[in-house]
Amino acid sequence: MKAVLGDTVIAEANDDDLIRIEGNWYFPPASVNESFLSESPTPYTCPWKGECQYFTVTVDGQDPLPDRAWSYPHPYPTAFERVGKDFSGYVAFWKEVQVVD
Repeated sequence: MKAVLGDTVIAEANDDDLIRIEGNWYFPPASVNESFLSESPTPYTCPWKGECQYFTVTVDGQDPLPDRAWSYPHPYPTAFERVGKDFSGYVAFWKEVQVVD
């Protein structure tokens, strides 16, 4: 699967390497092109996953898209049990960044 913004691939991984949480596909850290992401100051803590890190997505000089990607760098240990896998640092995308086959 790929996370794309227009024709630009931001992340790409085999389906088996992704994790689906609450309807969102999370890509392994090594599959994400971090040059398109910059840390956002938006704070959020999920009651069951833990502290979230949002990212602004910027591609080829287009207007930055704040908070269109996010990750849980250090999820709560109980979240691993709920998801069935360690998803530390995995990245999910939203809105304009589409996840496609």
